[in-house]
Amino acid sequence: MAAGLAVLALIGGWQLLHPSPRQFTQWDIDNAVKYTLSHTDPPPADTAIAAAVVAPSVVRVEGYLSPERAAAEAKAEKDAAKKDKNFKPMPLRSPDGKEDKPDATGSGVVIDNKGDILTNLHVIRSTDRWVVTFWDGTKSDAQIVNIQPENDLAVIKAKTAPDDLKPATLASTGGLNPGDTVVAVGFPFGLGPSVSAGVISGLKREFVDPDRKPEQGGRLTNLIQFDAAANPGNSGGPLINRDGEVVGIVTAIFNPTGQHVFAGMAFAVPIENAAKAVGDNPL
Repeated sequence: MAAGLAVLALIGGWQLLHPSPRQFTQWDIDNAVKYTLSHTDPPPADTAIAAAVVAPSVVRVEGYLSPERAAAEAKAEKDAAKKDKNFKPMPLRSPDGKEDKPDATGSGVVIDNKGDILTNLHVIRSTDRWVVTFWDGTKSDAQIVNIQPENDLAVIKAKTAPDDLKPATLASTGGLNPGDTVVAVGFPFGLGPSVSAGVISGLKREFVDPDRKPEQGGRLTNLIQFDAAANPGNSGGPLINRDGEVVGIVTAIFNPTGQHVFAGMAFAVPIENAAKAVGDNPL
């Protein structure tokens, strides 16, 4: 009898020192998952990742008037005002020829390894000297390579580009649908690079700009309509999908009041239209 009690005591002591593994219940697992999720920072939004992907390819485009052209345009505007009292002079002019501030500001995106930069024609049309600023702060004068007035597109190239120049990835618009997420990256009002996100509102839209002549891209067709915020300065910048691929070039905003500020509707030229402007198929 005493021997049996001793054996039981030894077994009980061993079990106290070597307890069997605990069996986890579903309650334990659920609470462990909840704890982990509540103590883990959320991942970046898809739109933030997309913007980061294209960021090294986005450039600021600034246009300046030479003193000679500034003086000539100032005289032309003065003569026009004498003939027509309702004449409105073009904004962003520097008749004194000072270059401390740009006469026009827009955006652009590097689209190939040659350093070609796609932008809007209306961003550079009114000036005769252009400066681009790359993502790392490098500045360079630029020159026009080609223009495509019917789609308000222009291709420019910097005279000096960073060694680690990174072109954006271009994507066909064939798979786009209304409701798809898009992101606009550029320099609205010269501030940036700035990022805004929204969705595609419609495809194959038409836009008529009363401030431009037809031969200057005043009537644009086959446009992507989107609701991501865009303002003056976004022009020429990339419209990208959730993977950071360029699907269009921001070209116009629509405001029924006639003011040049975002009212919920903007348009982009599909990237396929860049093929003719660049000289070959960019896709």
